[in-house]
Amino acid sequence: MTGQIAFQGELGAYGHQACVETHPKMEPLPCATFEDAIEAVRKGRADLGMIAVENSTYGRVADVHSLLPESGLHIVEESFVRVHINLLGVKGARLEDVKRVRSMSILLGQCRDFLREHGFDQLNWADNARAARDIAELGDPAEAALASELAAEIYGLDILARKIEDHDTNTTRFLVMAREPDLKRRGKAGMMTAFVFRVRNIPAALYKAMGGFATNGINMTKLESYMVGGKFTATQFYAEIEGHPDDRAVQLAMEELDYFTTDVRLLGVFPADPRRR
Repeated sequence: MTGQIAFQGELGAYGHQACVETHPKMEPLPCATFEDAIEAVRKGRADLGMIAVENSTYGRVADVHSLLPESGLHIVEESFVRVHINLLGVKGARLEDVKRVRSMSILLGQCRDFLREHGFDQLNWADNARAARDIAELGDPAEAALASELAAEIYGLDILARKIEDHDTNTTRFLVMAREPDLKRRGKAGMMTAFVFRVRNIPAALYKAMGGFATNGINMTKLESYMVGGKFTATQFYAEIEGHPDDRAVQLAMEELDYFTTDVRLLGVFPADPRRR
């Protein structure tokens, strides 16, 4: 596939890496925020959007799941990207020169052990790749950034320490968003279906709504709740299940879900990434 694919961050961000790995023929389009990346797809400036949703070490990316239902877009792919975190410094700098490290909080949280061991001052930056770019512009060997090898290449920085993440399975999951759904594909590793719903205000409504998936043998891989409209009493659930809406078992489970809910919206049907296993 050709065209442009939008991601949050600057060139060299892990979202950029995800775009290169997943759609190498597409032109990456950097965007300041997830909202901007989604809007670029909605307005036709990009064909796809690469949106980070969760990390195996840090957890879910704040607010992203609440953005998806209102985006008007559809999930068409998922991509699991192995995140190797590197300490980047200016040319000629040494590890012992570094006093301060900057990066996004989500990345700082993925290599706490390394940062604590070396006693670096930590600065929370809006974007990992921007941190790398700022380090290059500062030209100070006491300043360093946490970012990807791609960022080091782009901004001409030395890698002072490689793969410093706390866990050797550190992975970020991205969802690929498009303006139109694609319900015809069947993935070799199976299919995933994502949707949001609100339960009726009756006792045990959530328990009963989930019962249809259990009785029909449908594996629910994700269920998250979040408030909507700024009200503690208004709760929406984001869910992902294994299977395709055309599967008979999924149809039966969704029919039972519909009985106990006030609103169900399909967000995407997409092939499971083989790395999910």
